[in-house]
Amino acid sequence: MLDYGYLFGGSKKEEFFCQRRSCLTTTWISEDGEPVSKKISIFGWVLLFSRGSAIIFIIVFGLLLKFLLRVFEKPLFGDMRPVSPQITVMVSKISLYLLSIRVKRLGTPLERPGALVANHSSWLDIFALNSSQRLYFVSKSEVARWPGIGLLAKATGTLFIRREAKEAFAQKKLLEQRIKMGHRLLFFPEGTSTDGMRVLPFKSALFQAFFDLDLNSQCYIQPVTVTYFAPKNEDPRFYGWWGDMSFAMHLLKTIAAKRQGKIEVRYHEPLLVSDFGKRKELAAAAETIIRSSHVFAGSIVEDQASD
Repeated sequence: MLDYGYLFGGSKKEEFFCQRRSCLTTTWISEDGEPVSKKISIFGWVLLFSRGSAIIFIIVFGLLLKFLLRVFEKPLFGDMRPVSPQITVMVSKISLYLLSIRVKRLGTPLERPGALVANHSSWLDIFALNSSQRLYFVSKSEVARWPGIGLLAKATGTLFIRREAKEAFAQKKLLEQRIKMGHRLLFFPEGTSTDGMRVLPFKSALFQAFFDLDLNSQCYIQPVTVTYFAPKNEDPRFYGWWGDMSFAMHLLKTIAAKRQGKIEVRYHEPLLVSDFGKRKELAAAAETIIRSSHVFAGSIVEDQASD
């Protein structure tokens, strides 16, 4: 799954127990296995073709429009991007509409300098979060070289972080520059994705950069809870994408679904970084807020993160 963990240092290995094996990895694996895959019906294939074609067209058209707009926007505004991110918002909204997935938004998205942090359950998080406001995701630098995904990430202004110690100062200055430009950054502190039924312990290493910024007294972290409600008569984990699950198969299953569920995106009160003494305190506060408002994760307590 998308691994946004440990971008600013810390151990990259998280030990956990699996029934069939003991492994060192940042990828979360469910002991209950994956949802049982249902055969796609004839009507499902019709939906797959019609919805899929429309979504591909919208994404390609949006990319072309964004690249064209950047030709004029970059010389005038550089990386500030006052207009082009709105295309990402519209593409995300239209894509979710074409999928017939409803998104319920609660609270007010961050309007102050800083970043948002959210739990991570699915590739659909990218659409759900981008459809609400102009965002820039924080990702490890390796993602920039991934086929297809790397191009999309670059086009949407993703902040790529190199994890080498010698790059630490330059990366923090880049982060500070983006925040000063008014960019709303977003990262997933769990470092991996889950089945959508839980919130994993947050890795606090990601939060350290915000304590090192010169503007930490004016910098905020906004917790965001993303909850998925499966279509009627489907496995509650229907939208979850984790472990070794095939992206292609999950994508096809989601697009071909006759009935769709909904996504709830809840924006919480922003946390002022300077109100916390250490990164672990800030990470714990954000984690508690997100877990307590997650409909399914409230009663599930995961092992403590080891960073």
